[in-house]
Amino acid sequence: MKDGSGEGVTSVSRRVALVVIGSLTSLMACSAGSHPAAPSPASRSVRAAPSPSPSPSPSPSPSPSPVTLPLAGRTIVIDPGHNGGNAAAASVINQLVPAGGFEKPCDTAGTETDDGYPEYAFTLDVAQRAAFLLRREGARVVLTRTTSSGVGPCVDVRAAIGNEAHAAAAISIHADGGPASGIGFHVIEPALAPDRGNAAIIAPSQRLALDVRAAFLESTAEPYANYVAQQGLIARDDLGGLNLSRVPKVFIECANMRGAADALRVKDPAWREKAAEGIADGLSRYLRS
Repeated sequence: MKDGSGEGVTSVSRRVALVVIGSLTSLMACSAGSHPAAPSPASRSVRAAPSPSPSPSPSPSPSPSPVTLPLAGRTIVIDPGHNGGNAAAASVINQLVPAGGFEKPCDTAGTETDDGYPEYAFTLDVAQRAAFLLRREGARVVLTRTTSSGVGPCVDVRAAIGNEAHAAAAISIHADGGPASGIGFHVIEPALAPDRGNAAIIAPSQRLALDVRAAFLESTAEPYANYVAQQGLIARDDLGGLNLSRVPKVFIECANMRGAADALRVKDPAWREKAAEGIADGLSRYLRS
């Protein structure tokens, strides 16, 4: 059945329904547009936390400077006088050798105390003690002999050992065989040799002699010899070990082994240590001056 407009009731009802639905849809859309959506978590800006400042690297501790020993790089020659086999080798030690413009015997047997303590044993003991002290200060120390069981060396060879080592200083250690009433020590410095070969070492050897004399006196309290030399010093031109040396060199006669008072001293290890200290200190003073 149709109404007066010629359109059926059913068709009109459908149109009304569609209009209503459309209006509601528009209304919902407008309502949604009036309230902006909250930003998603991904779209929010995040302030980055400040990076911590790097810690400064600790400065490395400076390496300690190596300790420089006072005699480092210096060579010293110590000549312990005589040798244990000399007395039984007369044919060897009596041979003549060059001595600086003349010849003299290769060596001698040395002296001893009245009760038989030999010079060669004393000189080696003191030389080894002094060598230990000087090496502790950094020196290179060369001994002309290291035992008392051999013969020699001859005086020309002893001098040559110092020359070939290019020693900064050399010393020959002895103990005297003076008169029974004699006491004390003395230092022998070179005088000009007959061949004048040692001219260049006269002045420095004199300085060495003064330093050794002073240090030995301080260390041992041994008096200057009362039977030879003046104030503990003498210059000689008859000793091959000094005449043939081309490096500063002296001899020291540490005591008089034939005198009773000095004989007691040289046999005492504690006194020999003091003697070694005096010799080492004298050499050290000379080389550091």
